[in-house]
Amino acid sequence: MNMEIIPAIDLRGGKCVRLVQGDYNHETIYGDDPVAMAKRWQDEGATRLHVVDLDGARDGQPANLEIIGRIAQALSIPVQMGGGLRTRDAIQSTLDAGVVRCIIGTKAVEDAPWAQQIFAEFGEAVILGIDAREGMVAVAGWRETSAVPAVTFAQTMQERGCRRIIFTDIARDGTLAGPNAAALRAIGEAVEIPIVASGGVHKATDVRILKNLPNVEAAIVGKALYEGTATMRDLLAFASEPSISNS
Repeated sequence: MNMEIIPAIDLRGGKCVRLVQGDYNHETIYGDDPVAMAKRWQDEGATRLHVVDLDGARDGQPANLEIIGRIAQALSIPVQMGGGLRTRDAIQSTLDAGVVRCIIGTKAVEDAPWAQQIFAEFGEAVILGIDAREGMVAVAGWRETSAVPAVTFAQTMQERGCRRIIFTDIARDGTLAGPNAAALRAIGEAVEIPIVASGGVHKATDVRILKNLPNVEAAIVGKALYEGTATMRDLLAFASEPSISNS
């Protein structure tokens, strides 16, 4: 089975940007037209797009939903989005805008019963985002680190009905340092639901590492594509290789 390669578009002030390790003061702007960028990744073979509302993640409510809606309407592939989705209404509005999967994180850490209700109501349309710093869950746009271990949180949320996890190792995000295979393996061995790996992919061969980790079904790729250290063509080629092992 092919691993899905999901290009990322991070939005701040309506522009396509990338941060390093979630630092809002360490930003690179890659484009003024997010819709054109989204079309580019679709044209290069992406089967899904990952969009992050950085303003929303910081402020606690979606801030770029109009642009995200235009992206969703312009593409024929599904769009998933995270950033500021901390109420049921925000999730519903995002789905109404054309997004197929919504990502929740901060609110799930703060209110597990709320997360359980959301998983029950929206099912596959909601993904749990686990952003970890040194093994602990980070919240509020990565500006705060909780006292909750990422592996424990993943298990708790699976028990509460979570269907899919996006796992980001903050230390690797935007650094082109390679994925944190050990952390991903620990999460993958702790749960039985699919995991989407995010953060650190530098070159296409990193996909080979991810393909052979338990329960990892997809990889979100951002900076490597924008900096040209990997291409969609090469990423997709490695994604289609047979897995050596899935354990």
